[in-house]
Amino acid sequence: MAKIMHKGMLKTWKEDRGFGFIKPDNGGKDIFIHISSLKGVNRRPVTGDIIYYQTAKDSGGKFKAINAQIEGVEIVNNNSANFMGINGKVIGAIAMGLLMIAIAVFFYIK
Repeated sequence: MAKIMHKGMLKTWKEDRGFGFIKPDNGGKDIFIHISSLKGVNRRPVTGDIIYYQTAKDSGGKFKAINAQIEGVEIVNNNSANFMGINGKVIGAIAMGLLMIAIAVFFYIK
């Protein structure tokens, strides 16, 4: 079952504490948002940002934002961030193998 995405405006943001509250577009109570729910964004949120989010209940039974995104802010793809690391390991392994072959050939010829 797919979770519904909600939309709202970031009403308050406490940068030093990494949380704030979203005013939902459809009305109702403000929704708590923690910086950890904004995975992959390339900047911190600021008051007035439009936020798309899903909701979940916290341990106290109150709703909080999860899987949130800031409208118009690029998402950093974690796969592409790791792509160079994976390629670097593969290239390193190939280079090491070629080096070992070159040393073996060198000593074989001698």
